[in-house]
Parts: sequence; structure tokens; C-alpha cells
Amino acid sequence: MENKFLELPKEKQLRIINAGMEYFGQYGYKNAKTDDIATKAGISKGLLFYYFKNKKSFYLYLYHFCEKVLNDYIEDEYLNQLTDFFDIIDYGARKKLEMLTEYPYINHFIMEAFYSQKEAVSEEVQQLIQKTMNQAFDQYFHNVDKSRFKDGVEFKEIYQMLVWMSEGYLLDKMRTNEAIDIKLMMEDFKKWEIMFKKICYREEYQ
Repeated sequence: MENKFLELPKEKQLRIINAGMEYFGQYGYKNAKTDDIATKAGISKGLLFYYFKNKKSFYLYLYHFCEKVLNDYIEDEYLNQLTDFFDIIDYGARKKLEMLTEYPYINHFIMEAFYSQKEAVSEEVQQLIQKTMNQAFDQYFHNVDKSRFKDGVEFKEIYQMLVWMSEGYLLDKMRTNEAIDIKLMMEDFKKWEIMFKKICYREEYQ
């Protein structure tokens, strides 16, 4: 049935995908209503289930779609030329801004999927996320020049700290139902990056 979905014009596919990400991201798998998603996408619920067998099938399709989008941003010729850890982080942040322009709810959807528990999709999605994260990290940072780091500093730990800070920022905005200002977030992220660079890089590379 998903083949029928892929035969749709790209604009219509995008409306359905973004509607699904918005409602699953805001309400979680269990509480998101397919009627609302269909209405937002401008189609009937019956048509949504014509393209996707059921709610779970649609949710998992969205997850794999996000995975593909992220992989497409990783498989980048320019990225493969970068060796400085923070240059890679910077480039990734800029690419993420491009991604959010086309898929404004992708962050909410991924965050909800990551923290979901005791839902019909939780166990399956958690396994997929862990596998994706491990593969993405190895691919994204395979060219990092480790000699720039001070002795005893593991760049994977620095990356994890930056991820935690970013996730905390997003979760706080989601908790208070406050709109996420991507430009402001990137300004804050740049400050964190400069701070970490001073902490973990040898002086000649700061």
C-alpha cells in the first residue's frame, strides 16, 4: 500500500508526512488521532489507511522516513572533507536548519519517539533508534582529527554532552508549549560550542 503513497505528487506526500509528524510529535503514538492527522493533511481517514495499513504502519513509515532524511544529510561530499570536530558540528547544525525548513515537525516527532514508553511502538522504535544513532555517529565523525583534543578527552563524550544540552533545550520548550526559535537556539548552541572548544581542545587549536 505504501507504493500507492509514493505514487502521489511530492507536495501531497509532504502534507501527509508533516501532518503525521506534527500530531505524533505533539500527542505521542497512543493519543494522536488519525482523524486529526487526515484532516490536517487534507485527506479522509479512509484514504490515509488506504496508503498505510493502520496507525502503527504509518508511524513506523514516518520513523523510517526520518531515518532516510537524516542519512541523506550525513551522506554529504563536503562533510566528508571536514576533519575538525567543531566544524563538523557547525556544518551539521546548518544542515539541520535546512531540514527543519522542509520538515518543521521532525524534531518533535524524533524526540517523542526517543522518549516514548509503554506504547505499541515503543520497543520496536527504541531498538531502531539505538541502531541508527550508533551507525550515524560512526559515519558522521569518521574523519575527526583526534590530535586536536587534550589528553584524556573523548570527543564522543563531548558530542553526547552537546546532544543532551540540545535535547534539554527542546524538551523544555515542548514542556512549556513554547515555540522553538531555531535562530535563537543556534545562537545558544554556538555559545556552548565555543565553551566546549576551550575546555577540550589543545590551546593551539582554540
